[in-house]
Amino acid sequence: MLKRSMMQMYVKDCGEAMKMYLEAFDGKMQCDHRNPDNTVAHAEMMVLGQVLAFCDQPGEVAVGNTMQFCFHLEEGNETAVRKAYDVLKDGAAVDFPLGSCEWSDCVFGLVDKYGINWCVFC
Repeated sequence: MLKRSMMQMYVKDCGEAMKMYLEAFDGKMQCDHRNPDNTVAHAEMMVLGQVLAFCDQPGEVAVGNTMQFCFHLEEGNETAVRKAYDVLKDGAAVDFPLGSCEWSDCVFGLVDKYGINWCVFC
């Protein structure tokens, strides 16, 4: 029986990426296990009721274009979407700036500076 599922990220500068995601989503660290060189072996944070798991990526990183972390917040959470955008847009390739579309009045899409593809909306 499945105990849980989580979204796993492999990124360069994982410790810095985790700080950004903690700020963007008001996350809470659950665990942070480090290698002897202080790179992240395995870490988890709770973000919007979901577990995000992290590990430092050895070698080259392929920028995320085959998977997207998509957070659909309840209606009325525009402030949370705006905050996430304001933090994540720094150094990002913005595909869809914060705005509206036919299915959401508050949405954005970007690949952040760590190569993670995000779509956040309410």
